[in-house]
Amino acid sequence: MYRYDDHDRTLIKERVRQFRDQTERYLAGKLDENKFLALRLQNGLYVQRHAPMLRIAIPYGMLNSTQVRHLARISRDYDKGYVHFTTRQNVQFNWPLLEDVPDILEELSEVEMHGVQTSGNCIRNTTTDQFAGVIADEVTDPRPWCEIIRQWSTFHPEFAFLPRKFKIAVNASPRSDRAAIQVHDIGLQIVRNDKGELGFRVLVGGGLGRTPILGSAIREFLPAHHLLTYLDAILRVYNRYGRRDNKYKARIKILVKALGPEAFADKVEAEWAHLKDGPATLTDA
Repeated sequence: MYRYDDHDRTLIKERVRQFRDQTERYLAGKLDENKFLALRLQNGLYVQRHAPMLRIAIPYGMLNSTQVRHLARISRDYDKGYVHFTTRQNVQFNWPLLEDVPDILEELSEVEMHGVQTSGNCIRNTTTDQFAGVIADEVTDPRPWCEIIRQWSTFHPEFAFLPRKFKIAVNASPRSDRAAIQVHDIGLQIVRNDKGELGFRVLVGGGLGRTPILGSAIREFLPAHHLLTYLDAILRVYNRYGRRDNKYKARIKILVKALGPEAFADKVEAEWAHLKDGPATLTDA
């Protein structure tokens, strides 16, 4: 399980202070609704019909006992004594007061938790099999790969305002797909090739909602060290060609369906040619 370093702690603390100032200005009438909308979504805050809802990230489903106790205490102090664990390994407080949200985020930062990128048109929480690390048949533990993706995607300046929300899942079991990678924007199946080298089978364009679609394979084997440059290429193609005129047609699954998986893959490969073996290439260290 990843532990924060000084850089992480400083970054999240500064984000909390920034959002506290934004919330206070909104409540004082100095920040209008439309401007506050984008700011609150970047911090996991929805304002719904009956009460605000605050979504907190649990990267690839990993929690320690201190964090669980902290969530429980916050639910008693600021909510109704319970929380909602989501299907994508997040946790939601469904009844906080808007003016209390900065305090909640500050207290969560003390145990290395936050609501960054749990809403809005950005790369959301990366998820995996709930039994990751203990399954006898998994190719390798998928959680380190989820952590690499989390670090790459958090505060990524190029993908903060995508056409629509974007979800990635990783699966390492060849016999089952508890991570549901076929219904994610990007699904990564960890595999080994004939030489025993580790890599990924890459699916794109899956999703549920009003238009359920299974993802299409655009690469049967991606060497593991090329993971981030290939993800960059996929996101760049989506960011460039995805629809922004209609949010119901803005997910990557609609783009893949419109272009066709082969044409979409061709665009990704063309974009990847500019990124392959670049600075984002992973090393063995």
